[in-house]
Amino acid sequence: MASGEGQKADPKSLRERAVMALYEAGCPPNVIKHSLAVAELAAEISRAIERNGVELDSDLIEAGALLHDIGRCRTHGIDHAVVGASIVRGMGFPEAVARIVEVHIGAGIPAEETEELGLPKGDYVPSTLEEKIVAYADKLIEGDHRIAPEEFARRFSQALGPRHPAISRFWRLHGEISALRDQRA
Repeated sequence: MASGEGQKADPKSLRERAVMALYEAGCPPNVIKHSLAVAELAAEISRAIERNGVELDSDLIEAGALLHDIGRCRTHGIDHAVVGASIVRGMGFPEAVARIVEVHIGAGIPAEETEELGLPKGDYVPSTLEEKIVAYADKLIEGDHRIAPEEFARRFSQALGPRHPAISRFWRLHGEISALRDQRA
């Protein structure tokens, strides 16, 4: 990245770099459209939370949302997050952006579930609010269209089974984001 350690990048250049990176990596048009839609929803959620007095790094959220699926240029498996984080790191984006890419999958995947999914051992649970916003926004965009949280949970339950721990993780994420977004400052 052009800016030095500890300096904040020009937000426009970070957005432009993120969009260009999608094309440079060879992401298909549908992935780019999806990423733009996720970035738009993540920005809306962020603005609502900021209106309630919570400080966020909106530039980081936008870059992470734009790049969250960059790994889909190489794989459409669950490992696209790990592949994408590697691509983003290789392109010189800040580590915080790479971490958003890495932890956006599912509703977070704890270390004890990674082996059965074929992921490198590690914790893929979003921990910062910026990571959580991108992960949540991604769940509410199917293709490039918005879906209700209930619809995502229904589809997730059908794919994984209604008692899978990822379902309760999604509802916890939904609850946390909703509480921050909907409170009145």
